[in-house]
Amino acid sequence: MSDQRPALRVIAGSPTDEELAVVVAVLSARAAARPVVSPTPLSLWSRKGRNVRPPQHPGPGAWRASMMPR
Repeated sequence: MSDQRPALRVIAGSPTDEELAVVVAVLSARAAARPVVSPTPLSLWSRKGRNVRPPQHPGPGAWRASMMPR
């Protein structure tokens, strides 16, 4: 015989068997409905910060620097 702790313990009150069955059903449904999320790293192409340009300063050659890649 294994020494397993109960998964659910009633601390106060005296619930009926039907009430305990409802609690177990709700907790089981909630655990089953939770999607397993595996974090997927975002590619550099999908990052929003990629579209933000650095600030442009007026001066000699500024017009050329505005279109050059970073």
